[in-house]
Parts: sequence; structure tokens; C-alpha cells
Amino acid sequence: MSGGPDRDVSHWQRAWLYLYGGLVLLFLVVPILIVIPMSFTPAEHLEFPPPSLSLRWYQNFFDSAEWMDAAWVSVRAAIFTVLVATPLGTAAAYGLHVAGGGWTKIVRAALVVPLIVPVIIVAIGLFYVFAKLGLVNTITGLVLAHTVLAIPFVIVTVTAGLRRYEMSQEMVARSLGANRWIAFFTVTLPQIRPSVLSGALFAWVASFDEVVIALFISRGEASTLTRKMFTSLRDQVSPTIAAISTMLIAISILIAAAVLIQELSKSQRAGQRA
Repeated sequence: MSGGPDRDVSHWQRAWLYLYGGLVLLFLVVPILIVIPMSFTPAEHLEFPPPSLSLRWYQNFFDSAEWMDAAWVSVRAAIFTVLVATPLGTAAAYGLHVAGGGWTKIVRAALVVPLIVPVIIVAIGLFYVFAKLGLVNTITGLVLAHTVLAIPFVIVTVTAGLRRYEMSQEMVARSLGANRWIAFFTVTLPQIRPSVLSGALFAWVASFDEVVIALFISRGEASTLTRKMFTSLRDQVSPTIAAISTMLIAISILIAAAVLIQELSKSQRAGQRA
């Protein structure tokens, strides 16, 4: 029995595809490879390649009260955004999935509008609303604004997990006497946990990396790290920004690696049980 069409194509015939993929990857990675070495320059300005290696600008970041305060604001806002957006997004995705019907598509589309609408429009609208409510330049306003951007990511990822999940398992639990809450937390949630964790990770990134909304509703003591980086670029391109970018890259890689290791270990344990 002959194999399918894909099996008849050799690796040499796919060489153009591999080359194209490599060029795209190189295009995405090269800026990172340039920023990292520049962060270790001892000079007052960014240089590539650096004349020598130094941790001067990393020390400058940790010794600066302004930079550390901005970093702490970003961390707090991201944590609270995850704590708010993840439960709300998961509940919305679960409710729409269980309800079914044509109207749920309209509601789901409305909930993910922040992914489609330009962020600048969302920022202007939130600024005028928060100005009337007294939430400008507050952590509460920052968290609420970031939650608006983060919830669509949670809805999309959790919905994808629910579509791969057999709802009959929850129905069995309910037929045995469990109410919907208990059935969800003991049966459904453990099954879709990877999707929920992915949604929480996206919510963290959406909050921590956001800069447009922060330019409108946060300043002074409520300035985020990304806002301070952006405003600093207008005055001078300090190597401190390269140092901060390098640390953010390292944190992102560590988080992605931790999630990947967890998923691989989970798959290995599942294979051993099978």
C-alpha cells in the first residue's frame, strides 16, 4: 500500500520550504541577537558590537528608584490582571460553550473585539471613561484597562480547550449527584487546565507588554515599565533600555521553557499510565 502524497515528497524537495522558514526565523531572531550584546556595553550609548563587556547598565537599572518603581507597577498590574481576567474569561468561554446557539457567536465576537479594534481607539475610550470615574493614574484603572485587553486571549484559548473536551464527562458527574459548580471544578477544569494556564500566560503578557493604554492612563507613580521605556526613548537611547529588554527576553524564555517542560512531563506520565 503506497503512502500518501506527503510521504512521496523527499526532504530535498522541501528544501525551499526549510530555507524559507529559516529566513523568517532569522528575520525574527536577529533583532534579539543584536539587543542582547548591546546591553553589556560600558559606553554611554548603544554600540554594536560593544567595545567590551560590562554589567554597568544592569546595575544602573537596579540602582534606579524610578526604574524599579516602574517595574514594580508593571508586575503588580500584570498579577492583578491575571487574577481578574483568567476567571472572567474562563467563565465566559465556558458559558458560551455550554449555551450553544447562534446568538453565542455574536456574543463571542463582541467579547473578542479588543483583539480587532486598534489599541489606540480602546485607549482613548478608556481615558475618557476613567477620567470621569477618577481612575486615571491609578493601579485599579490600569488593571481594569489591561483586563479589557486580556480577557479575549483567555476566551480564545479556553474555548479551544473546551472544543477538545467531551462535555459528556461533566454530564456523568452531574448525573451522579454533583451540581454544576462541583462538576466543573472537579471534572472539567482539570481537563482544560493547560488552556486556562495558557490564557493566564497570555493575560500576563498582554498586561506586562502593553504601552499604548499606559501612555494615556498612567503617569508619575503609576507609570509602567514599558511606558517609562517608551518615554525614555524620546529623550535618549540609553543602554539601560537594552538591559531591561534582555532581562524581559530571558524571563519570557524561562516561562515558555517551564510551560513546555510541564507539558512534556505531563504527556510522558500519561503515556506511562497508558
